[in-house]
This record gives sequence, structure tokens and C-alpha cells, in this order.
Amino acid sequence: MSDTHDQLPAELDVTGFVGPYVFPDIIRRRIPALVLLGVGAIFLALYASSSDGGVLVNRGFLWAGAGFALLGAYHWAAAFRLKVNELDALAAASKQVGFAIGHASAQLGWRGLRSRPTWRILLFSAEDPPKNRGLVLVDGVTGDILGDYVEANPEDWSKL
Repeated sequence: MSDTHDQLPAELDVTGFVGPYVFPDIIRRRIPALVLLGVGAIFLALYASSSDGGVLVNRGFLWAGAGFALLGAYHWAAAFRLKVNELDALAAASKQVGFAIGHASAQLGWRGLRSRPTWRILLFSAEDPPKNRGLVLVDGVTGDILGDYVEANPEDWSKL
């Protein structure tokens, strides 16, 4: 009988944690953009060189080449450089809400048709239990505050 059992993959093993997580830069979208543009150019070149109505290269190459080129152009346009990290976004959010920050959480999301990176900062005031909480949206490219919502913490901690 073997001693086979479930294991976590190495990248999910918390005991091997070395430091803070670094969010990958969205500029990486330019790599598949170049691949898509290259494949589109090849398809369009094949169609242009064999446009005599052949069996192997037909109008489908034109449509596929145009589709790949459009998709590559979109990926290129959506490749923003992430200039604001989560600590910078948290600092901007703490200035916006006007109270000392206790617990906080940062999530990177995207907004708009071009998928512009946006930090969503959820934060609580430093009291125990926290009296206030807030949500601040910070642009990941410029660091501008896009919106905020602050309220008194409605959770009742008196029974705990």
C-alpha cells in the first residue's frame, strides 16, 4: 500500500513565503499584442500573395488576419503601465478618508473598455473596534482618487 496523499503545490505553500506579493505589471499585455499582430500580418500577407481564389488560401485568411490584427491592437491599447503600487494607493486613500487607518485591503481591478488598472482600497479606522470604514478607488496609472465612500461602521461588536 502506498502513502499517497494530497499536497499543496509549492507556489501555494505559506511556509515558503519570502516577502510581499508583487502585482505583475499590465504592460505585459504587449507581448501577446505583438504575437497577434504578427500572426495577423502573416495571414494578410498570405492572402495578398495568393488572392487568385486558391483552395488553400481563401477569403478566410483575410478575415482571420484582420481579426488577429484588431485583437492585437486592442491588447496594445489596453497595456497600461502600473505606476502606482498598493502601498502608494493605500497612502492616497488614507489622505482621502481623513482618519487613522487600522486594517486595510487592496485589490487591483480594471475599469472601462481599455481595462485601466484601478486599486480598490477597503479600510477601517484604527480604533478597536473600528468606528469608521471606507472604500476608495485609486487610479493605478496616475494615482488620482476616482471616488470614495466613508461611513460609520454599522457592525455591532458589543456582544463579542
